[in-house]
Amino acid sequence: MGEQKKRLQEFLDKIRRDLDRTIEFWSKYSLDKEHGGYFICLANDGHVYDETKYTWLESRQVWMYARLYNELERFKTPEILATAEHGAQFLLMHMKRKDTGKCYLSLNREGLPVKEQRTIYSECFYLMAMSELHRATGNQQYRDEAIDMMKQILHWVLVDDSGLGRKKLAGNMPADTLAVPMMLLCLIEQLTTMDPDLASSYADTEQWCLSQVTKHVQRDGSVILENVSPDGKELPGCQGRLTVPGHAIEAGWFLLQRAQKLKDPTLKSLAIDKFILTSFNRGWDTKYGGLFYFLDVDGESPVQLEWDMKLWWPHNEAMIALLMAYIERRDADLLEKFSTVFNYCYSHVHSRNAAARVCFHVFDNQKNEDSNDNDTQDLHQHRNSSRRPGT
Repeated sequence: MGEQKKRLQEFLDKIRRDLDRTIEFWSKYSLDKEHGGYFICLANDGHVYDETKYTWLESRQVWMYARLYNELERFKTPEILATAEHGAQFLLMHMKRKDTGKCYLSLNREGLPVKEQRTIYSECFYLMAMSELHRATGNQQYRDEAIDMMKQILHWVLVDDSGLGRKKLAGNMPADTLAVPMMLLCLIEQLTTMDPDLASSYADTEQWCLSQVTKHVQRDGSVILENVSPDGKELPGCQGRLTVPGHAIEAGWFLLQRAQKLKDPTLKSLAIDKFILTSFNRGWDTKYGGLFYFLDVDGESPVQLEWDMKLWWPHNEAMIALLMAYIERRDADLLEKFSTVFNYCYSHVHSRNAAARVCFHVFDNQKNEDSNDNDTQDLHQHRNSSRRPGT
């Protein structure tokens, strides 16, 4: 146990240093002091190479500053809070449509709309930003925005989704995706962190989410499928056989988070054994390391062209999930898996010479060496994207 504690401290020290340099970099270069909000597209030296403001990332940046302010003493500074509010005011002014309640996916520098999606996810990240900032400031407007948006999202999901603008096409197969209920679980966690008294208001929705998420466990618990039929059956074709390891692992730690609050041992086991471990073991590339982006559970070639890319975010989700699972069980194998992902990220994904960013993907065993400002050229080397998984 002493050796494990030492290793955990080493992981923590390294991640803490990276967090500090990342926040320093983004606080220095990303604020748009003329038009509000944040610049998203930053090069390693901090210059802005595109002024488009993507609202998922704008909202997440507000949330991150506010969460750091709320949770870590070294970030509880007027500057961090002011930076969070700087982004939030831009979102309040420009992100949400007054006529429909929908949020834009992207805006130009001045805040004029560029693109709108027919999903709920921009709205989800808007809610998270507002609710976390209410925790930091006590500002009633942020709370009202978060709760009102939750009402709107639940209406689209549970009552009538016509406001999202998706057409009903005769040949389209009815399908329930894992993303929607797991995201609602995340929102319930966020809102009840903001105000624990809201738990009773969302108790029925929480149970609905749990039942919806768990029906994606298929084939006697051996796979987590991204899409299932509304009655919880496997769908035919590529859509039905699709598994997204990073997404399933992320759903796992959402479930584990709820299971810990509900003190539900059965749900804890489902979260760790099925969503986290089964998905990790299936998704990990045993030859080159890293998590595949998309997989076909029957081993057919996935239709997604980027299926074998090793994106950063699934590895981030895996580290969160495996560490949470280790804390829950104190199983050395879970810590070993965390260490495997950690080491892969720091040898393949971590940007050693710049605080700005990490590379988005690694093809097989090719590494990003960050040798110069043209490092993205190394990411676009030829690969045979028609090969089957594992070959």
